[in-house]
Amino acid sequence: MQITHIEHIGIAVKNLEESVKYYEKILGLKCYAIEEIKDQKVKTAFFQVGETKIELLEASSSDSPVGKFIDKKGEGLHHIAFSVPDVNSSLKEVEEKGIRLVDKVSRKGAESLDIGFLHPKFTGGVLTEFCSKN
Repeated sequence: MQITHIEHIGIAVKNLEESVKYYEKILGLKCYAIEEIKDQKVKTAFFQVGETKIELLEASSSDSPVGKFIDKKGEGLHHIAFSVPDVNSSLKEVEEKGIRLVDKVSRKGAESLDIGFLHPKFTGGVLTEFCSKN
């Protein structure tokens, strides 16, 4: 497996609109995309910082993974995403090394990326995502 860079850092927020204002008005970043991923019950906003992106995640339903995360842990760091050439081969490789997966095969995520998650109980408590362009 070859990790090329940190693709993005995911941050769970209760109110996307208010959080976007903070990143734009206080930090001086520019939101370049807002997208809803209906099957994941989440709305996202993206900011580019060098080669890495910040992804804000607002649950569109309290029973979504992000909604459950916020209920349990509050707002904050949700996941770190690494760019890899091929999500499926990377998932297979870490599974063979004993890491439990959230996703056995890739699925479509924000920005039309192929994505797959590793279970945080096997990654030092950090939800880890692999991403690749199709």
